[in-house]
Amino acid sequence: MTIRVLLADDQALLRATFRILIDSVEDMTVVAEAADGHEAVDLTATHHPDVVIMDIRMPNLDGVAATAVICSRPELANTHILILTTFENDENVAKALRAGASGFLGKGVRPDDLLSSIRTVAAGESLLSPIATRTLIMRFLASPDTDGYLALPDAVQALTDREREVMTLAAHGRSNAEIADRLVLSPLTVRSHIQRAMTKLHARDRAQLVVIAYQSGLVKPHQYPHG
Repeated sequence: MTIRVLLADDQALLRATFRILIDSVEDMTVVAEAADGHEAVDLTATHHPDVVIMDIRMPNLDGVAATAVICSRPELANTHILILTTFENDENVAKALRAGASGFLGKGVRPDDLLSSIRTVAAGESLLSPIATRTLIMRFLASPDTDGYLALPDAVQALTDREREVMTLAAHGRSNAEIADRLVLSPLTVRSHIQRAMTKLHARDRAQLVVIAYQSGLVKPHQYPHG
C-alpha cells in the first residue's frame, strides 16, 4: 500500500526537498503541498492523506492550530500528523501532541529517519522514542499547569488491569518489546493490549494514549517504573 503524504511548510525549498525524497521510494507519494495552516486543513480535507508533515511556524494559521482542526474532524480520523519543528519552542510541540499529533521531527532529521518516521506514523504506531517520551511528554504534558487537560478517570477505569499496566509502561517510554520482556508477554499480545486501550479511550494513536495517561492521572510526573 502506498503511503499518501501531505507537506505543510511555508518554505518552498524544504517542501521541494522532502517531495524529492519521499517520491523517490516506492511505498510513498506526496499528494499535495501547503504553504500555511489554512491550506493544510483544506488540502487534508480534499486529499485525506495518511500522513501530514506539519511545520509549527507558518503564516495565517500555525501548525498547532491546523493540527487541532484536522484532528477534530471525524472524517479525517485516519490522517496522522507528524510535527516538524526546530525545537525552538518545545511548548508548541506539547500543545500539538495534546491536539492529536502523532509525534514530532526536527528539521535536521536524516533522510532515512524521515522515511522511517512516516512509515511508523502511517501505521498508527508511536513515533515518540523513550527519550522523547521521558523528556518532552513528562516535562510538558505532566506539568502543574493543567489548563485544558481532559481528566478521564472513568474511561481509564474501564480498562482491564493489564491494559492499564501496559498503558502505564508505554507512557514511560517503553517500547512494545521492552513491555513484553517486563511483563513476560509476547510483543503481539502487548500490541493487542495497546490497541484495545486506544479503542476504549478513543485515542488516535499511541502518542495520544500517552497524553491520556497523564491527563487522567494514571501516570504522575517523574514517576518511573522500577526495573
